[in-house]
Amino acid sequence: MFEALGDANTVALIGLIGGIVLGLAARVGRFCTLGAIEDYLYADDDRRLRMWVIAIGVAIVGSHLAMAFGWLDPVGTRYLAQTWNPLGSIVGGLMFGYGMAISGNCGYGALARLGGGDLRSFVIVLIMGLSAYVVMSGPLAYLRVWVFPVEMDIDNPQSISFLSERLTSIPAWLVGSVIGVVLVMFALANQRFRRSPAQVFWGAVVGLAIVSGWLGTNWVATHGFDGESVQTHTFAAPLGDTIFYLMTASGNTLSFAVGSVSGVLIGAFLGSWSKGHFRWEACEDPRELKRQMLGAAIMGPGAIIAVGCSVGQGISAFSLLTYSAPVTFAAIFVGAALGLRQLVSGLSFITER
Repeated sequence: MFEALGDANTVALIGLIGGIVLGLAARVGRFCTLGAIEDYLYADDDRRLRMWVIAIGVAIVGSHLAMAFGWLDPVGTRYLAQTWNPLGSIVGGLMFGYGMAISGNCGYGALARLGGGDLRSFVIVLIMGLSAYVVMSGPLAYLRVWVFPVEMDIDNPQSISFLSERLTSIPAWLVGSVIGVVLVMFALANQRFRRSPAQVFWGAVVGLAIVSGWLGTNWVATHGFDGESVQTHTFAAPLGDTIFYLMTASGNTLSFAVGSVSGVLIGAFLGSWSKGHFRWEACEDPRELKRQMLGAAIMGPGAIIAVGCSVGQGISAFSLLTYSAPVTFAAIFVGAALGLRQLVSGLSFITER
């Protein structure tokens, strides 16, 4: 495979396949962060939140079993190797959640809607990707590092399961597997949710897509020659990576991020087309466009500060049971709730004429 494709193209293909699955989950399975929060807060329906719990539980079990078999070495991943900054998780999570509510989508959701023909989401994708880069490696990078400093410490993986192993000598893979199974059982404890097998199925599929990223990139990192990093799906910086690749493809290589983003677009298109939902849509209200642009501009930096978006921290980092994941996810939920509440009560920059 390496002789035919090369390491970079191989990880891009792995990202593409997983991204297609995630795109289908969004359009066919209605897997959506903001939609789940809206249903819970305003429709008294927690089934889509339970889908999220299923995805997290399956991702945790799959990732930790992969560790047990030696198929995944997570210690060098950015989620475990970086020291946890609680302030970054809280501030970044609140920013991301609030921006998500204001714009009407997270990065993953915007890609899924764009794949269904929603051109408004194209603006969200562009602005979120660019604003993420501004804070990650652009003019505001120095300020971010100064306010939210992080250090590398591979000797103390920033994970609940690894901490438990250090304290009790119980293998990290076993601790994680038990926690993951408990989460799945908790999600399935609701009878109404159990009566929605499609939601259970798509929640599990999302979790497996995250695991596929870990397994595939770990395999390439182990057997390849170019030092590819072990990673899986997230949708903040990868939006900027994809924009950058589109501008510099002749002098640049493919990456997992580009494959993942492209895959979600393809999967979302296939899912919306199969259900007869594909249609071109555009923004007719300048105030709505302004709101979406502002939300996207807040989401990008928020994801970089929190070291991940709703998928990156909410599932991918959660799959390794990082310290940051539950805190960031809670902050995203609170930020989204505040943004939705403000939208319901009326935002000044929306109503002004």
